[in-house]
Amino acid sequence: MQLPLQIAFRNMEPSPAVEARVREKAAKLDQFYDRIMACRVVVEAPHRHHHKGKLYHIRIDLTVPDGELVVSHEHPQDHAHEDIYVAIRDAFDALQRQLEDYARRQRVEVKTHEVLPHGRVSLLAPEQDYGMITTLDGREIYFHRHSVLDDAFDKLEVGSEVHFAEEAGEQGPQASTVRLLGKHHIVG
Repeated sequence: MQLPLQIAFRNMEPSPAVEARVREKAAKLDQFYDRIMACRVVVEAPHRHHHKGKLYHIRIDLTVPDGELVVSHEHPQDHAHEDIYVAIRDAFDALQRQLEDYARRQRVEVKTHEVLPHGRVSLLAPEQDYGMITTLDGREIYFHRHSVLDDAFDKLEVGSEVHFAEEAGEQGPQASTVRLLGKHHIVG
């Protein structure tokens, strides 16, 4: 969140335990959408003259780049909301659903795929089940037979073009997966 979380209590004394629960729930919202600008939460106890079950009311105003999401969680028939923590949970669950929908609408629906690094096989040692890839920037990456997808290790030749996923190995960089590219692949 870009601005600090604001929490207000109405018709009740501020509670550190309730405030902690609200902060915990608000912090989780950033996992669903990382561009939240501000969040204001109002925790309201029922008026004293209310005789049938004290149902808590939770209002959350969430500011996002193109507007505001609001949850005003008040269910007169839901006696579970006599428990303030249940009312908070339900309000944040409802807001999370709204936020997920909002984030989905904001994303471009075109899926982008991460481009894996590209290189050429520079050494093959079939008797020891390994090889080396030289990357476009000149680094050497180790790979094992079991890292080559589609059982294509025996199809590899020195000079074969491959995509690979790199990870740190015990003795330097290594490829966790290697995919042989077709003969007509255009290198960018």
